[in-house]
Amino acid sequence: MYIDIPLITAMVAIVACLYASYSDLKSGIIPNKLTFPLIAIGLVLNGIYAILMGEVWIIVVCAVVTGIIFALGYLLWKMGAWAGGDVKLFTALAALLPFNPLLISYQLFQVPFPVLGIYPFPLTVIINSILSILPFLLIYVIYIVAKDKRHLVGELTAPVKNYRKNIVLTLVITSAVNITLFITQQTHLQIILISLILIYLLSLLISKLPNQVKAVVVSLVTVAALFYNFQITIVSMAILFVSIIIIETVVKLLTSVSRKALQDDVPLDKLREGMIPAYNMYQQDDDEIFVDDKSFTQKVKESFKKKDPSIVTAPKGKRLVGTLAAGLTDDDINLLKQLKQENKIPNEFKIKKGVPFAPSILIGLIISLFIGDLVQIIQMILIWIL
Repeated sequence: MYIDIPLITAMVAIVACLYASYSDLKSGIIPNKLTFPLIAIGLVLNGIYAILMGEVWIIVVCAVVTGIIFALGYLLWKMGAWAGGDVKLFTALAALLPFNPLLISYQLFQVPFPVLGIYPFPLTVIINSILSILPFLLIYVIYIVAKDKRHLVGELTAPVKNYRKNIVLTLVITSAVNITLFITQQTHLQIILISLILIYLLSLLISKLPNQVKAVVVSLVTVAALFYNFQITIVSMAILFVSIIIIETVVKLLTSVSRKALQDDVPLDKLREGMIPAYNMYQQDDDEIFVDDKSFTQKVKESFKKKDPSIVTAPKGKRLVGTLAAGLTDDDINLLKQLKQENKIPNEFKIKKGVPFAPSILIGLIISLFIGDLVQIIQMILIWIL
């Protein structure tokens, strides 16, 4: 009787990631009782597969790839980039699926799918999982806002409420596009990069004009565009207007709303090991405590505004508490309580809600199995465009 081991390991991996996602969403933990047995099951099943196929190298490669993924994950855990449960789940997936099982094959636009990466399959799963966290993060933040932080709904819907500003922006960009098309057609310089730069510069120039002058320029160009190509101009303006709202909403989700939705003030006596600080805390040379709670984007903007590149770098002084994914240790918590007794910090500390990574791992695994390596796909698309 033929036993399809790769199919079995793939099904086990998917079911395991489903359970890990449920556990991570519910309690913020990927349990060891799931990951440790999975590593053993993966090695055993691939050992059986190696015997059935008469290829000893299969189990050797499986063990080596599993060890490499664990070492990589352990390094990232020590650096604070990954939590321990994520490392063990990726290691388990490497033990189960050291190679792409190729459950399905099909062609789309004459390209064979799933698209294979140039590196071991577990690295494809890791890369796809990291790329998949953005859409999941957006959904997760919306869920948190709707469930626990309804006061952020107003900030989230601000791009829709500010429709007048977005209508003006749409007209400005539309004018810049039409002027660019006229210039490139007359000069025969229809190069995408040059056109994009010109659209950006013209949009910037028109937006800086006095309101009355801006209104005249925008009106004349828009009327001319409507006269020469009414349908295309109307459809383009509608798409552009909706796109601006979507982009502004996504930016808010990823910046201010995300930061506020995924942070809570927790009393010091309720801090627990593993909780992730929302900001870095430093002790400066004069023993003053400094909280670095500005985002990288805020620092860059302030750096340009004040013309001071040092603002982007880490503040001077000894870092007492950091924002690493490994979270607070018992020593960190005791230090914070001591600083409170010395009246150097308040009784509450801002904690960042960890975004569950297991659902992204599940999405990354499914994409890897049925679509392929996203980096390779993106590279193919860029080559096709250019």
